Amino acid sequence: QRLRSRMGLDAPGCLWAKGDVSLLEKPAVALVGSRELYENNRRFAEEAGRQAALQGLVLISGNARGADKAAQDACLAAGGQVISVVADRLDSHGIQENVLYLSEDDYDTAFSAQRAISRNRVIHALAEKTLVAQCTMGKGGTWDGTVKNLRHGWSSVYCCRDGSAVMTELEQLGAHLIG
Repeated sequence: QRLRSRMGLDAPGCLWAKGDVSLLEKPAVALVGSRELYENNRRFAEEAGRQAALQGLVLISGNARGADKAAQDACLAAGGQVISVVADRLDSHGIQENVLYLSEDDYDTAFSAQRAISRNRVIHALAEKTLVAQCTMGKGGTWDGTVKNLRHGWSSVYCCRDGSAVMTELEQLGAHLIG
């Protein structure tokens, strides 16, 4: 229902799930970011994951190498809960305590770059707030998903105050910088 109300006709027709679907009813924050991170941005992602756990929020992310995994691992290590919107085969992920895996595609659809880009809108729209650890100006899934979120207002966007031109650009588009 949350996706339909925020995304309208752009919402997925259904989501395939593996794990505890009750996590979808809890307050959540999303974390998105690059696969290759600067150390400061990695610390931001890890702290976002820890804080989500400590504040009783479910962390939503994409299970990719880099920012996603750093935040998810930190959240789980702090006793938190994670919703992971995957772009690979749902059946390749084992049942894990405190983790819900979601996919727009069925259980055995293989990874594709298009799936990775498409799932970003779901990550942004499921959360009340989206944190951006790091991204590249004008390209990539993190940039694309964040700009679409800012355009459509799916969730509030907060970016790592890392001094980069890309974060300044996102701020000019409506994001908030935090440290």
